[in-house]
Amino acid sequence: MFWNDQRNIISKLTFQRVWNVLNLRWSYFLAKRLKHIKCSGLPFAASIEPTTACNLGCPECPSGLKQFTRPTGKLDLDLHDKMLDQLGKQLFYINYYFQGEPFLHPQFLDLIIAANKRKIYTATSTNAHFITKDKATEIVNSGLDRMIISIDGLTQDTYEQYRRQGKLEKVLEGTKNIVQAKKDLKSRTPHLIFQFLVVKPNEHEVDDVFKLGKEMEIDEVRLKTAQLYDYENGNPLMPSNEKYARYKKNKQGKFVPKYHLKDHCWRMWSSTVLTWDGKVVPCCFDKDAKHVLGDVTKTPFKQVWSHPQYQAFRKQVFTDRKTIDICQNCSEGTEVWA
Repeated sequence: MFWNDQRNIISKLTFQRVWNVLNLRWSYFLAKRLKHIKCSGLPFAASIEPTTACNLGCPECPSGLKQFTRPTGKLDLDLHDKMLDQLGKQLFYINYYFQGEPFLHPQFLDLIIAANKRKIYTATSTNAHFITKDKATEIVNSGLDRMIISIDGLTQDTYEQYRRQGKLEKVLEGTKNIVQAKKDLKSRTPHLIFQFLVVKPNEHEVDDVFKLGKEMEIDEVRLKTAQLYDYENGNPLMPSNEKYARYKKNKQGKFVPKYHLKDHCWRMWSSTVLTWDGKVVPCCFDKDAKHVLGDVTKTPFKQVWSHPQYQAFRKQVFTDRKTIDICQNCSEGTEVWA
């Protein structure tokens, strides 16, 4: 099943897309080794935000807590078409998720269909509360390539410790619906992933979530560490088992991030993030869009990508990353693209 997904990704590749990635890799190498901060090429991946609205109230999520300083809204279809035009033909992966619950956008699957027509690999992340039988059929027919389902607990009690206002039974029902729709339509997509955010209330269920994934015929199960905003003196959500946490206790008895923050980041070359209203931000850690680097409703994306403001942000990442607030709690400190 994993290899089916890999073959699907490969099928989206074109000479232009491969050549663009090679240019990105070379210019990234020069940036790391020689501090020559110039990005040759355009991003091959993007996150596009369908909506900031969410039905849940997760305690470490600004969307769930309704604590955004930026407005809540949903992506206009015409603006979405403009985004796809501006991002370019070299783009071959879009994650239709940033903040919020994508399926609260009434025309969410129209976004997927539009990208699918351009042979772009599409993914999304959902709490699965809105996947009825009919919606599951529409999802499969849309051509969505990957769906991450956040489960985060195997009983209602453990689930709602983090997914507040959520119902585990809805997650399981939605999962069953999409699995059955794939069977009915004889489709290999979307590739289904159970994502289990490991926190203290559910860490004892880690082994069982893999069993459940197999029983429900999920393609893949992934564990995810929780990003906590208040962690220095510990946090009720922090797992007891350190291997499931992003933080470790230092000699002074304080908790600090486990990841060594290095002065480089592949994301500044490989991808970009667009909010529902057209703002361009550097990565998914900028949840409240504090570092707006451009606006595609006013400036073409290619100009934003190469603008001195974007270049200055990249330079800061490569020279003094620890001073950037959104980087300080980042789990991408050690990366495979080294």
